Amino acid sequence: MRLFATRVAPEWVDYNGHMNDAEYARVFSLGVEALMERIGLDEAGREKERYTLYTLETHLCYRREVLEGQSLDVEVSLLDRDAKRLHVFFEMRDSHGNQLATSEQMLMGMTTAADGARPASFPESVDRAISELPVAPMDAWPELAGRRIGLPPRR
Repeated sequence: MRLFATRVAPEWVDYNGHMNDAEYARVFSLGVEALMERIGLDEAGREKERYTLYTLETHLCYRREVLEGQSLDVEVSLLDRDAKRLHVFFEMRDSHGNQLATSEQMLMGMTTAADGARPASFPESVDRAISELPVAPMDAWPELAGRRIGLPPRR
């Protein structure tokens, strides 16, 4: 599911002439915000429900260099979920559909009550909206999903 599109801003480009690694994270953070809007947790929804999402973990994979002015599309697939967590997989693509980067994330639903933020089940309206997201069956997860970081075994 396509969440949003943007272009690489000049200030995102580093001394190597391509988008700085931190800016990939920025684009995926904007992807989380777009996902939140899609499931009813835009500013008004967060205020009404007194609820938000926190990012617990993220795994970012850089696949291709991205240049100034290049168009970027961010897509999301739901890998798994429970009553208060989302395991999502974002893909950043260029205008030709080439995969530029991926970000696998674990998001936690949090109540924002006056006594402090704490994990809480998704509000009913948000839960319904989540159920409409595209789900990647476990046997058909994207190739880069579920990876761990590490060196290959030595021989």
